Amino acid sequence: MLRRLTERRSLSFQTVWGAGGDWVGGSSLSGVAIGGDNALRVSAVYSCVRLYTDCVSTLPADVYLRIDGDRRPYRPRPTWIDEPSPGITRSDHFAQVMVSLLIDGNSFTHVLRSPTTGEVIDLTVLNPQHVEVRRNASRELEYVVGSGKVIIPASDMIYITEMTLPGELRGVSRITQNKETLGLAQALTEFAARFFGQGSMVPGVIEWPGALTKEQATALVDTFEASHQGLTRSHRPAVLQGGAKFTATGIDPESSQLNASRRQSVEDVARIFRVPPHMLGITDGMTYSNVENNAIQWVRFSVVPIVTKIEQAYSRLLPGVAFLRFNLDSLLRGDTSTRFAAYSTALQSGFMSVNEVRRLEDLRTVDAGEVLRVPLANVDLSAANLVETEKKVTMARNLVLVGYDPAEVLRALGLPDIEHTGVPSSQLQPIVQINPNDPGSVY
Repeated sequence: MLRRLTERRSLSFQTVWGAGGDWVGGSSLSGVAIGGDNALRVSAVYSCVRLYTDCVSTLPADVYLRIDGDRRPYRPRPTWIDEPSPGITRSDHFAQVMVSLLIDGNSFTHVLRSPTTGEVIDLTVLNPQHVEVRRNASRELEYVVGSGKVIIPASDMIYITEMTLPGELRGVSRITQNKETLGLAQALTEFAARFFGQGSMVPGVIEWPGALTKEQATALVDTFEASHQGLTRSHRPAVLQGGAKFTATGIDPESSQLNASRRQSVEDVARIFRVPPHMLGITDGMTYSNVENNAIQWVRFSVVPIVTKIEQAYSRLLPGVAFLRFNLDSLLRGDTSTRFAAYSTALQSGFMSVNEVRRLEDLRTVDAGEVLRVPLANVDLSAANLVETEKKVTMARNLVLVGYDPAEVLRALGLPDIEHTGVPSSQLQPIVQINPNDPGSVY
């Protein structure tokens, strides 16, 4: 007797995510299934992901300590900062982290430590589709990889989420939450491709009063095309005889609102990824000043939150109060004149030195460049009376030059007695005319 064999397979979010088929939750009303794989086929989505990925993964990074409010470099610098995994550079590593966050909303990095020293020797970014988050019997987080044969404890996993709903363990995917918008964008792309590639649109018909044989119809079309087909004859007037009439039936993409719809889909994707439209090629109404301001706002309100999450997560690998920090200064820099004006203000105010400015511009330091300079009107509190004293000295000099007794002038201005050589100023009488035995005679 033959028995019917049955096979049971478990379906989870990880096995369905990115499958690209008409799964429940993946298909959109536009008829296009949106998942992690085919979402990148939308050009605007691909551009947004590349923009974030290239920007964050190439940022300079270092490890620091905070001692008495001062930030100091942490040394020796951990090797995983520059090479998280053998053969994988820092930029490649964080590029994978960014792709996971932007597409899936979750990033899983497996931490491998040396069994003897406990130091981090390998950081591997896992495919988020193959990782499930759950709590064990002790209510601690653990991560099930693949078919469940590998379980990684929370101490060996760097888990980052872009946004998590209350009460949930796994982050929300912006691709899943906006599948209708992205599905429409993908449908418009496919429709445009078929419109120009596979469509059988007839630009017009020639109506003839009566029946034509096949040979007559062919001759009529050939004659019409010979007179009007091609670039040089495309605008020539047409002359039809015998009651023939030409009726246009084609619809151009502009008239069918195809271009406007595709443009709107790009703006929708830019809104989903919080990217300024001009970074995706939409520059209507943009000027140089607001483009620069929009780029700075994008860094502050879109890039900084993601970078902060990565910094906090990876700082767990460092001992004590050490922390990882990405340098965003290069993204927030203005144009050359604005940047140099800010440096000038910093130098004159005394809170930056010449060498600090040169380091920001990747220039070599100079001797005596660490000295902080302050203007005379903005001195240390311990020398706050220097300006007042200087003004009193100027007044005393002016009074002496017009003939007042120097000792009386010092007494009137409250200045200390200072021994005088007895030689009057050359402004009263030339030195050659002063009697060296009686210099006071000139007063």
